[in-house]
Order: sequence, then C-alpha cells, then structure tokens
Amino acid sequence: MVDIDYAKVNEVAESYRTDMVAFLRALIKNKGTSCQEEAKSRLIIAEMEKLGYDRTRIDGLGSAIGYLGNGGTVVCFDGHIDTVGVGNIDNWTFDPFDGFEDDELVGGRGGTDQLGGVVASVYGGKIAKDLGLLSDEYTYMVTGTVQEEDCDGMCWLYLIEEEGEKPDLIVSTEPTDRGIYRGHRGRMEIRVEVDGVSCHGSAPERGDNAIYKMAEILLEVRDLNDKLHVDEFLGKGTVTTSEIFFTSPSRCAVADSCAISLDRRLTDGETWEGAIEEIKALPSVQKWGARVFCYDYKSVAWTGKEYGQQCYFPTWVIPEDSPEIQSAAEVHRGLFGEPRIDKWTFSTNGVATAGRHHIPTIGFGPGKEAQAHAPNELQWKDDLVRCAALYACLPSMYVTKATGKTVVSQL
Repeated sequence: MVDIDYAKVNEVAESYRTDMVAFLRALIKNKGTSCQEEAKSRLIIAEMEKLGYDRTRIDGLGSAIGYLGNGGTVVCFDGHIDTVGVGNIDNWTFDPFDGFEDDELVGGRGGTDQLGGVVASVYGGKIAKDLGLLSDEYTYMVTGTVQEEDCDGMCWLYLIEEEGEKPDLIVSTEPTDRGIYRGHRGRMEIRVEVDGVSCHGSAPERGDNAIYKMAEILLEVRDLNDKLHVDEFLGKGTVTTSEIFFTSPSRCAVADSCAISLDRRLTDGETWEGAIEEIKALPSVQKWGARVFCYDYKSVAWTGKEYGQQCYFPTWVIPEDSPEIQSAAEVHRGLFGEPRIDKWTFSTNGVATAGRHHIPTIGFGPGKEAQAHAPNELQWKDDLVRCAALYACLPSMYVTKATGKTVVSQL
C-alpha cells in the first residue's frame, strides 16, 4: 500500500494557495476563446518551467504540455484553456477579464470553466515533487488543451492520433462540485434541411414554403424528446432544436429552404446511428424528403494548423469499482473524507479519451458546474487547494492499485 502523509500533503498544498490564485488571475487576464489561446499556452509553459517541470512543449494545435518523471505509467491531468465569450456584458457585475478576488473567491471568465483545473494540476505536480511522491513508476503529465469549447475532445484526437500520446489514466479537471465523476452523456450536432420554391409573398400559393415544412418537423422533434431512452446512471437522452436558418429572395418572398440544428444528448445504450435514424424516421421528415446528417467541424488553430472532425462525441462511463475510480476515492478519503461519486451534466474532452479511444478517464476538478458559461463566473480558492492536493497523491495510488507495484518515493 502507498504510504502517503495526507496531513503533510494538505499542508503543502495550502502553502501554494497564493501562487495558484495569482496564476489563475493571470490566465483570466489573458482571455482567449477557441483558436485564440496562444497567450495562455505560453503562460502555462512558463509557469511549469518556473516550477521545475522536466519537459514542456506546445503541440501542433497549441496545447501546453508538461511532464514530471519518466515512468512507464502515464497519468495525465487535462484541462482546456479556451473559454466561451462574455455574452451580454450588462449581465456582469465585474470586468470578466480583470475579475476580482476576495478571501474566498476569484471571479472572471474561465475561472471555473476551466482554467482553475489547469492551475491546480500544474501545482499538483509541484506538490508531488516537493514531497517526494514522484517515482520511477509513473510520469505526471499536464495538458492545457485548446478548442474544447468549439469542439470538445478534438484536441485529444489530435494528441492521440497525430502525436502518439496515449496516457494510461486521464483525469479531467473540469468542475465537479467536489465530487469524483465517472462519465457523462455523449452528444451529436445534427442538421436537418428541407427545400421549397420561392415566389412573391403577395401570392404564396404559387410557391412552396420551406419554413412551413420545417414547422411540421419541429413539432415532431419536440415530441421525440419525450420518447428517448433512459439510463439508470446517466439519465435520459435528449434532443432539442438549437438553431434555425432559412433562405428567401427577400422579406416579400416565400422561403425556398429551411434548416435546423439539433442538439442531441446520447445516454448510455444509444448510438449515433440510431439517433440519426430516429430523425430520418419522423413522418414529416419522410413526407418532405428532408436531409438529415451530422455536422463536421474544422478550424485553424492559433499555431496555423487546420484540423477537424465529425461532430459526434461519444457517451462514456467508467465502472465505479474500477482501479481508477477507487484510487481517487481512497486518496479523497485520506485527504478530505468519503467522496461523492457522480457524473457530469455537460460534455468534456472525455468524449475523445474515453469515448473514442477507451483510455480510462475520471473527473475531479475545482469549481461548480453551474458556473460554466454563466455571467459573473466564480472559482473557489479552497477548491484549487483541494484539487492540487488530490492530484499530487493520485498517481502513486493508481500505480499501486492498477499494477500491484509498490511506489517508492524519490526522497
């Protein structure tokens, strides 16, 4: 069994509270939505190097990556560094990028979603190094990944498929409300298109209004949501219309095309093929010969590299009795007491790591899910400290539980 002085870990983690808060506030100030993360990537690399990481690099899409140690088992702590936009600035009571700080909180866009997780994981490695928790059995890896908000998981498809990174365990540092998470629903971005024939709006009977056709489809999509599969752990699959588009020669003409975007959340037991077929089978879709397909995503990263994928993001669940979850739970008991084991409501990079590539992935991250994408976004200083402490201990525990090897510290 791993011999960890949990009281000492908590003490050292607490000693870095001020440093972590300063790092988080600096990241918030550097802004950066998807494909605009360069300043944050470089700031993360500089912080890792200051803290004595053995190796750092920026990958082809611009993600910041750091390593401590050279052990064969790689435990990676992942957090995305892009943020959503601000939205209506009138809904903010403070500057989203200057933010604020008090004894308990840090405010600012990205503080919880998801820069706080990157801060805690970078310092988790430093704590492990300080306390001699690093060993020859594992490598402590941190990734500050890009473009998650636009296309969750694509950064990891690139890392795995193009650069050959395949850790043995990935810890998503997305906010988990102090719980340990073991999965979430998948999702798809579906487009439905219908055609019409335009004519002058004064005589609509001469044309064929595509908007009216789509109106029938919209009602059937709404009703389909109530009939979708329910999983005991992940909950119900859902579908909702998120966007609508049309073309028309003018405001005085009948629309000659109409399209909608569907946000489809896939629970355990549903497939992307089945989700497409459910839409294709709707009576109005068949009646009007609508086209149904999954969107594709492609973008140019801040590095100048173009990359993309289909907009299907698989469901994933890891068993509660797995060594990955049980390692995190045991460390949590040692540091803080009995954990809550649960799931995310939203989607994460786990759609690629666990969903597509079957790499064991778990979640433990600072902050609350409800802060994601909200105005007046907050992060809790205590959560930064707690997460950094758990991250420092987890690899040693995981190596012991997963491989049976006793981890010998470097002290």
